[in-house]
Order: sequence, then C-alpha cells, then structure tokens
Amino acid sequence: MRTDEPVALPEQGLGKEDVLELLKGFKEGDADYKESKTWSLVYYLGEEHTRFLIEAMGMFLSENALNPMAFQSLKKFEYEVVRMTAGFLHGDKNVVGLLTSGGTESCLLPVLTYRELAESKRGLGGLKPEMIVPESVHVAWEKAAHYFKVKLISAPLRSDLRVDVDAVKKMINKNTIMIVASAPSYPHGVIDPIEELGLLAAQHRIPFHVDSCLGGFFLPFMEKLGYKVPPFDFRVPGVTSISADVHKYGYSAKGASVLLYRNMDYMKPQFFVSESWPGGVFASPGLLGTRPGGVFAAAWATMKAMGWSGYLEQTRLVMDTTKALLDGIRSIPELEILGEPDMSVFAYKSKALKVNIFAVGDQMEERGWHIDRLQRPDGLHAMVTPLHRRIVDQYIDDLRSSVEHVKNNPSLALKGNAALYGAISKVPLRGVIKNEVRKMMEKMYGPDLDMPF
Repeated sequence: MRTDEPVALPEQGLGKEDVLELLKGFKEGDADYKESKTWSLVYYLGEEHTRFLIEAMGMFLSENALNPMAFQSLKKFEYEVVRMTAGFLHGDKNVVGLLTSGGTESCLLPVLTYRELAESKRGLGGLKPEMIVPESVHVAWEKAAHYFKVKLISAPLRSDLRVDVDAVKKMINKNTIMIVASAPSYPHGVIDPIEELGLLAAQHRIPFHVDSCLGGFFLPFMEKLGYKVPPFDFRVPGVTSISADVHKYGYSAKGASVLLYRNMDYMKPQFFVSESWPGGVFASPGLLGTRPGGVFAAAWATMKAMGWSGYLEQTRLVMDTTKALLDGIRSIPELEILGEPDMSVFAYKSKALKVNIFAVGDQMEERGWHIDRLQRPDGLHAMVTPLHRRIVDQYIDDLRSSVEHVKNNPSLALKGNAALYGAISKVPLRGVIKNEVRKMMEKMYGPDLDMPF
C-alpha cells in the first residue's frame, strides 16, 4: 500500500457518523480474528465480552493514573489487580507490583531495576552488566538489553527445547545481574526448568525473573483443573519477579500486564523521582507518565467478572481445543510438533523435510488463515484461544489439504512468502537481515506511507 497524496488536517471536520463508517471500511483488510482465523495478537472472547470491556473502559476513558491521588479509583484497581494476581501466583503479603502497558514494559522494567539494584549493592565498577536468558526467550528481553545497555547472554536449549541449566551455571560471573526463564516460551510453549534455575539464582544471590506473560493467567488454572504444571511462580525459592499479561489469557483490553516483585527491596530501584523539576515533584513507578485509566478499569472489571470459575471454564475449553488440534496435526504424516508443549501454545514443522513448511503456511493463508512463522527451526506457530473450538476441523482439513498440495507441487517453496522466509532463515550473516529489516522500517515510518506488504 502506497499513497502519494498529501495528508493534512481537514479544513472542516467530517461528521462523526461518516468517520465511523470510514473506520469500519479500514478494518476490511485486517486479520479476521472474529472468525478465529488468527493464532496470535488477539484473545477474543466474543462480542458480549467485548461490549463489557468497552463499557468498563468508557467509564474511565479520560482518567489518568499518572496521579493516583487525583484518581484514587485507578489506584484501587491497580492494587487489587496486583493482589489478585499475586494470590494465584502464590505470592505472600509482601509481594508488590504494578500494572504496565503490556508484556514488553513488564520485560523492560526488571532489566532496568536489576541493573540499578546491582549498581547500588555492589557497584559495577565500569564492568558491563550481563543478563542470562534462554535462546528461546521473548525478543522483548533483547530489546530491554539494548535499551538499558545490558549484555544479553543467550543460553542454549536442551533437546526438549527448555534452557540448559548446566550452560546457565557456566555463564554466571561477577557481571551477572539477573537470570530470566520462560513459563512458557513463546516459540514452543514449554516451561523452562524454573526450580533448578531458582536454586542456582539463590545460591549466587542473583535476581531471577520468570517471564510468564503468556502463562501467568493460564497455568494456575490448568493446575487447578488437574493438569501437571511444574512449579514456576513464587512457590519456587529464588524467583524474585514474575510478569503476567492480563490482555492475553486474562482476556482484558490491550494493553495491560502485571509485573510482580517478591518484596519492595526488589521493586524500589524501579521508581523514578524528580524532586527539583520546575513543574513540581514528579514520581513514576514505570516507563509511562500518562497511564490510561480505561485499561486499569477493564483489567479490574475482567478479573472480577471472570473469577476462578470463569478462568477455569475458559482454560478447560482452551486445553480441550489444544488437544484436538495437536492430535489433528500429529495425524498428518508429514508434520511433527516441536517438543512437548506445556499449555496452549505450540509450533510444528515438517517431519524429515518432507514438505516445505513455509509453503504450507502460504497455502493456509490462501485459505483465509493468518499464519505465524518461526525460524531455527523453521515452523508454523499457534496460540489457542477459546473461540478456536469452532474451527478445529476446518483448520485440520485445510492443513491436510495444504500439505498435500505442497507435496505435489514442490516448486511452491520457491514462490511467495515461502521463498522469502526460507531465504531469511538460511542467511548465515544475520546482520544482513537486520539491515534489510531496518530499511523496511524506514519506509514504513517515513514521510511517505510505503508498506512492503
């Protein structure tokens, strides 16, 4: 999509109804999440729940949690969301935290906080702080390392796609300011060995963050339903902080995440205070200044409306749907699941390279699905939500047909996105890929809208 027409503020405003009609039209080219055709980005529970979120948000649309004394209702919402989340993650009365703008902020803040904590406790003396993460950790942690000038040390994965604890142990040194693990990992849906890593972190007195942005509002309810869930939360000695997204399996509005610390000693280096600014004394607990009140209200309202019973019901439904999807994929001889997923997030690849998996993804998109692709190894990815129950048979039938079509037409691997993603995944000099993507970003955010897709 490209436009060469200048964009300027209209001399006369359009009618509100006309603008709303334009907005409806713009949605036509977007991913079709309402028909359960997407496998990431949106955790949609249907129009009734959406209207509930809109009403809750609308009641506090203009409120701003920048000043909790001005809007004490928002502080109440935040406090209760933190306490409720800490409760099902087995935190005690000393656990503290805040609502953030999403998973990325909940990953950025611990890096900043633990860097400051290390500096205040032992001083870094000019040494570069380091953080140890699994190779499969969410990319937000790489962004955090880049923003806050902390060296990212990636630990390899075991054959089961969980981080190698022995490798992590060898990487710890005097520069290490934190360890991160996933519960579960975004690419493969597996939980890292949290108990082993917690013991390691405690022995070395290193802060240990569990990134449970995906699982924090899901795994506790899985466990309650009787599924085997390895300990990943504050029950594990050594875990000092956890992130959990309310806007994922918490089913609240974008963007809301909860960041918890075991106690205030860990959280307080995160606070920013300016005591001499001419605008007055300024204090902020996170990255944002203005914090939209509607999001706070929606998070609180969703959790209160869902309760344990609501989350258990949705979790049961999602896990039943996940099993049906996994069974269906395993019934296709050319495909195999990557690892043994611990919850409703998984990926699959071509078995013994019988078909080009990216070409299969292309064929699925021609059938109306929005498909996410992985690399190292090449695969297709899915995060299951409750409404996916409606399309299990259709998805598996389309997937089977797509595999068969690619198998009979191997030249499809040289066309479309299959060729693009295939080339990208195999380029040995990753800096080349980074430079090309930067150029795409420059076009996308440049003075002329020039989107390469």
